[in-house]
This record gives sequence, structure tokens and C-alpha cells, in this order.
Amino acid sequence: MALPVSILFFLIFSCCLGRKEPRDYRTVLKVENGGPFGDWGEIELCPEGYARGFAIKVQAHQGIWYDDTALNGIRLYCTKGQVIESKTGPWGNWSEAKYCPKGNFISFGLRVEKPQGPFLDDTAASNVRFTCEGGHVLTGKSHNWGTFGLWSDRCISGFICGLQTKVEDKQGVGDDTALNDARFFCCD
Repeated sequence: MALPVSILFFLIFSCCLGRKEPRDYRTVLKVENGGPFGDWGEIELCPEGYARGFAIKVQAHQGIWYDDTALNGIRLYCTKGQVIESKTGPWGNWSEAKYCPKGNFISFGLRVEKPQGPFLDDTAASNVRFTCEGGHVLTGKSHNWGTFGLWSDRCISGFICGLQTKVEDKQGVGDDTALNDARFFCCD
């Protein structure tokens, strides 16, 4: 039984002609001060272009008797209009996006609070900052818990084009931390 030409054309076009190969990244940028809790989410890459803006998802301070998580997610705004994010915690609200005045992201730093022990509230990562091509630094608007560690290496060739985040899932009973660590990827 032969398929009608219109169906055959649709199958060929949707299957093969519109498909692009997955994007490859060149290097991985890491920091040494990431938190110990959670699991890594999926690697998410800008389908094309690079990251030149970001937003963060932050839980407001909950008060002394309640559980704080601080940073819950990071979004990257790609030069071609796409918005990408990896694993994200359930608490907090998204900030307004911040963009490089010119150029794209080339390195990052993470503010992380060290584990507080069994009787105090752990928050892990509380903020992120990026260096733009040309040297401008963009820092998220978040808590000042913990300290910024050393900057990651810089993209040698190309710019940041993707991310992967390490997030602790909701604990139910116990101390939640949400986002603990992040990696960023450089593409040519």
C-alpha cells in the first residue's frame, strides 16, 4: 500500500530535513567551592549562539526558625533568544535578567555557604556572578550567605554556551539546600 505523497513528504521533512546535530561544547568551567549535596541535572546548551544574560531563582529569607535554601536555579539567556536552565529547586522566585553590556560570558564564580553541621540550617549556594567579554562583572541579587570562591577558568576559545546544576531534591523532613554547585560549558 503506497502512502499519499503529502504524508510521505511530511514524514521525510519532519524526520530528517529539519533535524540538527546536537551541539558540542569545547571545555567545562568548574569552581572548587560547590556544596556537597544533591545530584547533577542535565547539561543544557544554547542551540546556537552563546550566553550573554542570566537570571536566578532565590528563596527569600525564611526567618530564624524556618528552613532557608537561598539559590534554587540559574537561567541563561542565549544570544539567539533561547532561555535554558538545568535542574532547579522548587522554592523562590526568578529575578529579572541581567545582560552583558557587550559580548558574552567567559567565566563564573559561585557564592557558597559551607555545611553548617547537624543542628544549623544549611543553604549551600546563595549567588552566582559572571565575567563578560571585555571584563564587566554581573552579580545576581541574592543573599550574602557564604563566600565567593575563586573564579572559574575562562573560556579559552569561544564563550559560555550552556550549564549544568547540582541540586538537592526536597527532603520532606530535614534540612533543604536546593542548588549546591554549577558547571558551565564553552562553545566555539
